[in-house]
This record gives sequence, C-alpha cells and structure tokens, in this order.
Amino acid sequence: MAEVLVYVDHVDGAVRKPTLELLTLARRVGEPVAVALGAGAAATADALAEHGAVKVLTHEATEYADYLVVPKVDALQAAYEAVSAGGSLAAVLVPSSAEGKEIAARLALRIGSGIITDAVDLEAGDEGPVATQSAFAASFTTKSRVAKGTPVITVKPNSAAVEAAPAAGAVEALDVTFSAQATGTRVTARTPRESTGRPELTEAAIVVSGGRGVNGSENFAIIESLADSLGAAVGASRAAVDAGWYPHTNQVGQTGKSVSPQLYIASGISGAIQHRAGMQTSKTIVAVNKDAEAPIFDLVDYGVVGDLFDVVPQLTEEINTRKG
Repeated sequence: MAEVLVYVDHVDGAVRKPTLELLTLARRVGEPVAVALGAGAAATADALAEHGAVKVLTHEATEYADYLVVPKVDALQAAYEAVSAGGSLAAVLVPSSAEGKEIAARLALRIGSGIITDAVDLEAGDEGPVATQSAFAASFTTKSRVAKGTPVITVKPNSAAVEAAPAAGAVEALDVTFSAQATGTRVTARTPRESTGRPELTEAAIVVSGGRGVNGSENFAIIESLADSLGAAVGASRAAVDAGWYPHTNQVGQTGKSVSPQLYIASGISGAIQHRAGMQTSKTIVAVNKDAEAPIFDLVDYGVVGDLFDVVPQLTEEINTRKG
C-alpha cells in the first residue's frame, strides 16, 4: 500500500488534535508516515503510533524555532524524497493553518505537484486521493484531485473524528540539509499569548460568537459565559472586532479565521457573506437574532428570533442546571 506523509503539528512533543485527524484521513488512502520536527519531536511517537502512524520520521534542530517556515519546508521535502525513493507515495497532508498552507504551497512548488487547500474530507479514488472542499464562501461543495505529481493537501481542523488505530510507529531519524534560504528570516522575539483557559478557536468542537448585536465590549461577558458553560471557544464577527469590542485574534470570517466546529452558535450576528465564509462548514449552526429577516437564518439548522440579552443568559442557565 502507498504511504502518506503527515506533517505533525505539535508543541514540545504534545501532538495537536488536527494532526490526529489527519492520521485518520491518511489511513483512508494509504499508510501514514508522520514527520515530526523541532524540540520534542521524538516524544510525539507514542501518540502518533496510537493513531495509525506506521513510521515516525523525526528531526530536531534549533532552526525550526529560530527561523520562519523554510527549514520546515526543507525537512518535509527531505521526507518526501526519502519516502518516494523507497516506494509509492499517495499524498502529503498538512494541517490547514496559516503556517501549514505556506509550508504546503512551498513544498508543492518545489516538487512540481498540485496543491489542494482547506479540504474538509478525503477519500480514495481510482486515480489518487479525492478531496472535498467548500467553495465560494461555502455556497458550493466540490470534489477535486491533483492531476500532476504527488498531491499536497491541507485539511481544515474538525474535518474528521479522531480515531485510535494502533500501529508500529517505528521512529527513524530524518536526514535534513537546510537550504541557503532557511536562515533568511530570523525570529527575533516571541510574546506568549495570554491563556484564557478556552480551546483554540480553529480547533474547538464548539464555538460561540458574538456580533454587532452584542453592543459593547462589556456585554461580551454574556457570550463568554455561554461559551464557558459549553467548554467552547469564543469568536467574534468583523463588526465586533472593528468596533474594538473583542480581539482580532478571535475574528471569524473571510478576513479572520475559518472554523468548522461540530456546533457553532452565532449571537447578534446578521450573517454577512464575510462572516459566513469563515463558519459555514460548521456541522450544526444555531443563531440568535432579533431580526427575523437576518441573512444568518438562511443557513442555520436552528434559529431563535429574540433578543440575545434575554435568550443567551437563559440558555447558559439551562446548560449549567443540566450539568449540575
């Protein structure tokens, strides 16, 4: 069976959920070979093997932390060449983060292959892996495959359920030679992001977002309370962010972050196309808006016409009561 390279997103050896989802998808089209880079790479092996990696290629070097993107592209290219030389390679899968898409694009260019970004599903096809994407602000669903070279595919978080499938997970050192471009852009400083205790927005299974209808930064406490009762991440529309009510890092939309959770709750959000582009692939969508004609109601699974200041606190109270 052909092998599938899976780029591992981890923090000091702790594998992030999108990578485990990639392993699930990779098993549909071949045998997953994970590529873990940087500090703690070897510590990822157990988690990767538990979720189907037949092999784990590791390489630790300071370049991955000290410089931007290119060292990781060099390493992934080295893994591609090593695996291709030893057998058949079905695809290269990368998490669809901002960095992941840059890595994937650079790799595809180097190896002369086509690329598919922001896939939401993956299946085996007669002529190679077939990826499902949401196009034109999720108004259409398309199925695509790469016609030239080894497909390089980035996959959105929450596109597949994590499934354990114990495999060998044999750890092998990856031989990497960094290119001259690898040290072109140095990281000069880092500022730790302040932890809220909530899930990462793009990876959360549940997202609760507030928009213009929240009517002020002080009122986002209502949105946060509902999110905390559900163990959810907090999002915001562009209108709320532009008004300074919530940080830009929490913006959901075409110019913010794209999310695809199991449950998306939109409160006080009209549903402009800019916002819909970032959340329309959510599995279940619930909206609370006092305007019955708001565009958001055209795509929801459940809609509540009412004042969010009445509805959301009642919902939070009901959830906490049931949990208690």
